Amino acid sequence: MAATSNPVQVEIAPAEDVAKSVTMEAISVRELSKGYSSRDGKVNALQQISFSVSEGEFVAIVGPSGCGKSTLLKILAGLLPCSEGQACLRGTPITGPRRDIGVVFQSPVLLPWRSVLENVLLPVDVQHLGGDRYRKLAEELLSLVGLAEFSRCYPWELSGGMQQRVAITRALIHDPAMLLMDEPFGALDAMTREQMNLELQRIWLERKKTVLFITHSIPEAVFLADRVLVMTPRPGRILDAVPVEIPRPRRVEAMNSPEFCATVSSIRRHFHVKGALDA
Repeated sequence: MAATSNPVQVEIAPAEDVAKSVTMEAISVRELSKGYSSRDGKVNALQQISFSVSEGEFVAIVGPSGCGKSTLLKILAGLLPCSEGQACLRGTPITGPRRDIGVVFQSPVLLPWRSVLENVLLPVDVQHLGGDRYRKLAEELLSLVGLAEFSRCYPWELSGGMQQRVAITRALIHDPAMLLMDEPFGALDAMTREQMNLELQRIWLERKKTVLFITHSIPEAVFLADRVLVMTPRPGRILDAVPVEIPRPRRVEAMNSPEFCATVSSIRRHFHVKGALDA
C-alpha cells in the first residue's frame, strides 16, 4: 500500500471565536512521533501524527496490527512520553497520568478480592477523593449499565461482558474529560461483543463523554463512531478521517443499510491485503 500522511486539518477560527474553539477541542495531537531503540536500531512506531477530537465526539481508530494504535493511546493516557510533537487535553499538554482521563483496556483488570462496587470505587480510593457522593454515583452508574443487583458480587461471579461493563463504569466514576478505550471488546465472543457495542452506544448517548476507541474491526468502528481515523502500517500515520453520517441511536439492523456498507467499504479500500483488519 502506498500510504502517504494526510493529517487531519484544524480549521482556524476568527480571533473572536478562539476561546470558544479551544473549549470545543477536547483532544489535540500535533506532529506527534514515537521511536524506540532496539538491537537493530531505532524503530519508529508513530510518525508525524496530527488530529483533533471535539468535546463529546466519539472517534474510532483502525489500522493493521503493529501500526502504533495502542502506543498512541498510551501516550494520550500519559503512560508513555512521545519522542516529538505534542498531545493536549483541553489545551493542556499531556505529560503524565492525569485524573481527568479514564482508560479501558481489552482486559477488565478487576481486583478479584474486591466486590463490583469496590472495583468501581478503586480510582476514588487511589485519588483519595472519598465521600458518600462517589458511592452514590457508583451505584447510579452500575444501574446505568444494568449491574445494580451485582454490586456485592466478585469478578469471578460475572461473565466477560459484565466484567467489561464494570471496567467502563470504573473509568467513568471520577467524571473524566476523556475516555480512552483500547480494543475493550476484542476478547469477547461475537454475540456478547455486539451486545456490548449497543451498551456502549447507550452509555455514550447518556453521558456524552469524549471517547477515543481503538479497534481492529471496521464494522465496529463504523457502528460506534462519529468519525473513523485510518492509520497506515508502521510507522503509523493518519491516512484518512472518514465521517460516519448514520443517525443515532443505531440499531444492529443499521449494519445492513447501504450507508453503513458504503462507509465500511470506503475504509476497507485503504487496505489491499486481505485479513489486515477484522471483518
